[in-house]
Amino acid sequence: MYNLLRQGRLTASAETMAQEIYEEYLVDKHQPRETRIKLKPVKDDRNAFDRLFEDETEYIRNSNLTQNYEYFYNRIQKEEISIDELYDSLFALEIINIELTQDDNPQLIFESLNSTGLALSEGDKIRNFVLMGLPMQQQTDFHDRYWSRIEHCTDDNVDLFVRDYLSIKQQQIPAMNKVYATFKGYVRETNVETEALLRDLLDYAKHYEVLLKGKTADRQLNACIFRLNRLETTVTRPFFLEVLRLQESGVLTLTETREIFLYTENYLFRRSICDLPTNALNKIFLMLHREIVRFDGTEENYLEKFKYALLAKGERGRFPDDEEFVEAFSTRQVYKMNSKNKIYILERFENYGTIEDKDVYRHCDQGVYTIEHIMPQHLTSIWTKSLGDDHEQIHAQWLDRLANLTLTGYNSKYSNSPFSEKRDMPNGFRESGLRINTWVAAQEEWGLSELEQRDQMLMKRALRIWERPETEYIPSTQEMDACTLEDDVDLSGRDIARFSYKNAEQPVTSWIKMLEQVLKILHAEDASVLTRLAYTHDDDNELSAYVSNRPSDLRAALKIDEDVFVERNTSTATKLLLLRRFFRAYGANPEDLIFYLKDQNEIDHTAEEGTRYELRRRYWAFALPYIQQAHGEQGAFSNSTGSKENWLSGFFGIGGFNLSCVANWNLARVELYLGKSEKDRNKEAFDKLYQHKAEIEAALGVQLRWNRFDNNKASTIFYVLDNVSIENETDWTQMAKFHAEWSKKFYDVFVPYLRKMY
Repeated sequence: MYNLLRQGRLTASAETMAQEIYEEYLVDKHQPRETRIKLKPVKDDRNAFDRLFEDETEYIRNSNLTQNYEYFYNRIQKEEISIDELYDSLFALEIINIELTQDDNPQLIFESLNSTGLALSEGDKIRNFVLMGLPMQQQTDFHDRYWSRIEHCTDDNVDLFVRDYLSIKQQQIPAMNKVYATFKGYVRETNVETEALLRDLLDYAKHYEVLLKGKTADRQLNACIFRLNRLETTVTRPFFLEVLRLQESGVLTLTETREIFLYTENYLFRRSICDLPTNALNKIFLMLHREIVRFDGTEENYLEKFKYALLAKGERGRFPDDEEFVEAFSTRQVYKMNSKNKIYILERFENYGTIEDKDVYRHCDQGVYTIEHIMPQHLTSIWTKSLGDDHEQIHAQWLDRLANLTLTGYNSKYSNSPFSEKRDMPNGFRESGLRINTWVAAQEEWGLSELEQRDQMLMKRALRIWERPETEYIPSTQEMDACTLEDDVDLSGRDIARFSYKNAEQPVTSWIKMLEQVLKILHAEDASVLTRLAYTHDDDNELSAYVSNRPSDLRAALKIDEDVFVERNTSTATKLLLLRRFFRAYGANPEDLIFYLKDQNEIDHTAEEGTRYELRRRYWAFALPYIQQAHGEQGAFSNSTGSKENWLSGFFGIGGFNLSCVANWNLARVELYLGKSEKDRNKEAFDKLYQHKAEIEAALGVQLRWNRFDNNKASTIFYVLDNVSIENETDWTQMAKFHAEWSKKFYDVFVPYLRKMY
């Protein structure tokens, strides 16, 4: 309104309206120029808003703020109502100011208010959750230093980015409409400080920007990222974010990173050609990084372990071999595939192996290049004659296969012309600048023989373009496998170590215990499903035969609740089949249930079965992978193989001293054990460490228990997790993570002091 009045495009009844608007609502005339504007947009919009006070040539046209301004600028000029009426109407608007006390939660109030209006995006809600409640100056600082850059890196699609971020952190893919709720739960569970959280988000957002824009120092890697984006392979992003993190930290070279991306592209394309299910890919790429690390507990030799992991996939997750790939590709009706795949295939054949590449994607997008059937879609009499007596069969069999397809910029001129005309006309195959047409242009005719020859040539080239990796890497000890309830795999004869449902892990000793625990979880969420099955019999519902309110109705009853029993005397395959049906009945997602399987070569300690030693040995077998992963391949626990005692020791090269993880009936403990043969040396070491007690506890962030034990030879310093028990297997995950985290913290803080002493 101010600009329209000032420019004389509209006239108000009051000559002073423009000046009144300017001085009352737009600026504070008593402030210096740089702070005079009353509206305070976020930093990215501030520059665009400032320009609106300047000449139109200075406007930032690609700003949403400018575009919104121009909408009203043009709309007001139509004078659907007069500028006086519009001015008066603005005073009917009411602005509500809500003042909060210290006891109020601004985020909860914001959410309740927002629920009544236009819904914000998950990213908007996450931003407010992170920043709201901070002092205003800190909000501005964090927004400018972190959040604004996160939005820029993610092309303002924070929702998808945070979904991938949470997938990495929690090994669980949240639904898009649950991203905000899941993020809140993650922050509260981890209790991470705001700036540390924003710093971590920004670090991953920078990698995300690479995945969106392919801005690396490697030309081939950038091209691969571009192709993957064209194919819309967003399912790979959680894994690729970890790969880029490793490359930035120096674990992977740029060349190794490129190989991982290229082999992933090949894996996805081969699976697509062989029509393998895509719903298996979410879990594969969600868990792939963790699977690679678990082979030996380290991120070293990552490329070879990556190759092994992909090649070791079976059934629905497999990497098709050359024979399967060529057979499927040769006979695939490529022309009937969706456009993005057709263009991708022809672009690869045109540009693979040369730096003199053609911009196939842009030319296809602009309609310059189109896909040409060499043998036309509709046969003329000349084509019928040239193909011979079997023309119908040849046409039906080969028309839409890759061997009969190419690219051209002159499709309309080719039409149904005879092959010789297509070849020799101006801009025909012989004059084509596309490499894909070189062999075609050299042929005298086009029939079955040429189609078969070109097919063989293209398939040989396809094996080079979409190469299957090879590796000599073999894990020294086969790490436990993992699969979901959705996966169609035979688990007969395999033992389960633990399961995860909706990101909550529980150790179990058998498939029966797994079935019991999962059904109890489902029953706790909704008791009506199993209760209805237990009290009613429906011949059309196969679950009815396995659920009852009387244990006597079943061969062997598994108690889920009072008067709710499930058959337990079934094979592993039947248990999984039943679970899938239970999940359908509950409307639950079978991909949310993950099984972690024991190594088939695991040592059998049947002689200890039922004793405290057997229980301890099973716990340390469960906990050791967590501990070793925390410490790394050469860490303090690298040589540990388990224990039948209630402790597990890790060593760091100073004789008589070690770190111990302890698992008892009422607590878990991590301790520094000072146990040299000479008592005085142990007390001396203890006393020297005690002199640094304040610094050590500040570094760890907790108070420790310091036991000098003057009457004993050894001394210990330890930290305790209470209210857990080795006897309760549902506590094992919490205990294992505690042992891993705190033994590594003890190592990082105590060992440098001890090495200065010895």
